[in-house]
Amino acid sequence: MDMMKVAATEKPSLSSPSALASTIKFIQIPKSETFLQPTLEQTRQTHALMVKTHFNETKFSPSAQFNFLITSYTKNSQPHSALDIYTYLRRMDYEVDNFMVPAVLTACSFVSNTQLGKEIHGFAVKNGLTEDVFVSNALIQMYSECDSVVSARLLFDNMYERDAVSWSTMIRCYVRSKLYMEALEMIRKMQILQIRPSEVAMISMITLFADLKDVEMGKAMHAYVTRNLEKMSFQLTTAFIHMYAKSGNLASARLLFNGLNQKTVVSWTAMIAGYIHCNKLEEGMKLFARMIEERIKPNEITLLCLVVECGFVGALELGKQLHVYILRNGICLSLALATALVDMYGKCGEIRNARAVFDSVKDKDVMIWSAMIAAYAQTHCIDQAFDLFVKMRENGVRPNQVTMTTMLSLCAETGALNMGKWVHTVIDRQVVEMDTILKTALLEMYAKCGDIDGAWKLFREVKDRDIGMWNTMMAGFGMHGCGKEALELFSEMEREGVRPNDITFIGLLNACSHAGLVEEGKLIFEKMVHAFALVPKIEHYGCMVDLLGRAGLLDEAYGIIKSLPIRANSIIWSALLAACKLHHNTVLGEMAARQLVYLEPQNCGYNVSISNIYAVANRWNDVAEVRKAMKNKGMRKEPGLSCIEVNGYVHEFIMGDKAHPEIERINDMVSEMGNKLKEAGYMADTSAVLRNIDEEEKETALNYHSEKLAIAFGLISTAPGTPIQIVKNLRVCKDCHTATKLLSKIYQRVIIVRDRKRFHHFRDGTCSCGDYW
Repeated sequence: MDMMKVAATEKPSLSSPSALASTIKFIQIPKSETFLQPTLEQTRQTHALMVKTHFNETKFSPSAQFNFLITSYTKNSQPHSALDIYTYLRRMDYEVDNFMVPAVLTACSFVSNTQLGKEIHGFAVKNGLTEDVFVSNALIQMYSECDSVVSARLLFDNMYERDAVSWSTMIRCYVRSKLYMEALEMIRKMQILQIRPSEVAMISMITLFADLKDVEMGKAMHAYVTRNLEKMSFQLTTAFIHMYAKSGNLASARLLFNGLNQKTVVSWTAMIAGYIHCNKLEEGMKLFARMIEERIKPNEITLLCLVVECGFVGALELGKQLHVYILRNGICLSLALATALVDMYGKCGEIRNARAVFDSVKDKDVMIWSAMIAAYAQTHCIDQAFDLFVKMRENGVRPNQVTMTTMLSLCAETGALNMGKWVHTVIDRQVVEMDTILKTALLEMYAKCGDIDGAWKLFREVKDRDIGMWNTMMAGFGMHGCGKEALELFSEMEREGVRPNDITFIGLLNACSHAGLVEEGKLIFEKMVHAFALVPKIEHYGCMVDLLGRAGLLDEAYGIIKSLPIRANSIIWSALLAACKLHHNTVLGEMAARQLVYLEPQNCGYNVSISNIYAVANRWNDVAEVRKAMKNKGMRKEPGLSCIEVNGYVHEFIMGDKAHPEIERINDMVSEMGNKLKEAGYMADTSAVLRNIDEEEKETALNYHSEKLAIAFGLISTAPGTPIQIVKNLRVCKDCHTATKLLSKIYQRVIIVRDRKRFHHFRDGTCSCGDYW
């Protein structure tokens, strides 16, 4: 862009070089002095005057003037103008020095322009500027802001010289990317090298401990600051208030807050947000009211933080009150605040309010589009989410990694493989940068949509795998019953020196459970404890109970529960209950169900399970008693729901569905399927119908199970030989499993069913689970 076009179109009011000189005086001001940052209008006026005087009628060099412009435009939220100036200078072969490069990199960070940032990095290396620690720190910061953690770390490791800022920037980079273990490792290395952390580094560390909810590490940091600093700054105190509150230690947070001589809007925000985060909504609102009474006016950041926290804990009523406060006080609804409100309403299931806020915003950016799409995804409005995504692209808004991750997660949840593949194509065509989070989301989509081969192919193509990607691939193998493949992948991971975490072993134990690899599962559990010194969590014990229970080793599974070092929770008892239901152990099952009803009395599923156990044992009086109790408590059984994607749309079916537009053709196909099944020797397994009705009624009920309706629709809506993929919210019943095996052979179709626990690949009359599920 031409330099004249970059400048403001208004006539400059700075009429002389001396006026220009006074405006950019801050370039030479010593650090001890303070100055006012020029406004955007002043910056544009100064820029216009510089162009008019050809940058040569002041005592300052053109280089200093250009640095002023780039820095001032960036600080006034005009990074594109700053980058236009830099581009002009490079095109004119103007000398760019080590003072200008950091300012340009800051502008790149503002707009997440990784490509230009990399070009500047190459220029800096070529001209020897990276020997300046200030330039290298700016590069690390740029890569951090652009979510290029690997590039930031590579640069850090190759720095000629590091200062405290280098370390704090790298720690902050890991924290903002939620790579907490890597951040902790950086802190340990700083301690070993006896590098005294700067205040910025300390705040980054405190933020890390807050995110980890590690109050003990936070207390140790607090003690270190108290010992080594004469006086703790306001910024550090506020960081500690945030850390204690987020870790659930509200007493310590309030003690620090009350001890502040002068409370600013920042400290009030940290304390109120802490109350909301800990679900102490009444106390949080009282403190908010007190802040208003003390004439501390909440700013946009305050309201933004509080709305975000309301979304986090699902505090809809408080979120609405904050929205009303914004409207009544005439507070400008900025794009960031509108996005937070859309996100909050979406997380609280208030999709209409979310859409109303979204529609009220004129100049929408990618973040608010992404928030609205996520709101539809969270409320299972699948078609609306995809329609909005298409509309977003039609409006010329380029999706980012957050948008694409949301879309892939939605495809994974609904089993919409074709939609997922389309999203993958959009990612490639839009040249959306594929970081490890997005790659992992793609991998998970393929695995959860039944294409485990596609997931494996993608995994093999990725070179910069993190532990999350290894875990996702292992979990994918487990869902598909590929236990041996999961164990082989774990061995490969060990050979490559990637240290497993607790999530790794949850995935491995689940894989062993679904594949019936009991001995292998026991060895994995032992390895986790003894070889990797990981303390088993309740989830690991739940996996072991599930592993043994599925294999029919119910006494051994119950033995684990009795010997637990921690109190058994619903995860443990529900694993035992599922095993008892599978192996018809009424006595143990009844005990497990009663424990679950005691732990979670409002959970309908456990009441249904105990009712089913009684039904299998023909204890119909007990069934009636449980169902009567459920009715009195207002509980409703979750209906069976099956989804199938056809021609880009997801169709949902419930048992005995009559609402689908094609229901007559579907029922005709159900009748045809029933006739062909009988010809093939199929006999309905009426034990799956847990109601006290006659056999004929039971057979009719089985014919109209949701997955059979979905299969019928798939057969009439897709070409012969096309695989049929179904996602079911409940476990596949024994009768449907038997029938689907035969249907796959009768119609020569591959039928892939994902139930609540795992995948079933039906092909030529057999199932990949080997009838073990």
